[in-house]
Amino acid sequence: VQLQACGGGLAQAGDSLRLSCAASGLTFSGYTMGWFRSAPGKEREFVALMSWTGSSTYYADSVKGRFAISRDNAENTVYLQMNRLKPEDTAVYFCAARIPNSGINSRTPNGYRHWGQGTQVTVSS
Repeated sequence: VQLQACGGGLAQAGDSLRLSCAASGLTFSGYTMGWFRSAPGKEREFVALMSWTGSSTYYADSVKGRFAISRDNAENTVYLQMNRLKPEDTAVYFCAARIPNSGINSRTPNGYRHWGQGTQVTVSS
């Protein structure tokens, strides 16, 4: 299984970035997909998830209304559209795949089986 995240980079506060995560080696349409982020000195934190059907989405309070997760099951890709970026959004962003209803909290890293390598997002003020 491979999850390849890309789209990170440098941005100024208020800018937008779109992250992509291409999956291979798994039946993508059967997995809930999530985004997490790790900032220096902080634990990896939940950002957003979309159910395997695409019918449900959840966001961290810190990004609600600014970020949007989407997926294209035909392309085996999940996206994270990040708008109105803030310096506190600076982190390495990871995509992850989770088996639905696995019994582990879907907003914790332990709830995900497969992880991408991460893409750096840096937002300057």
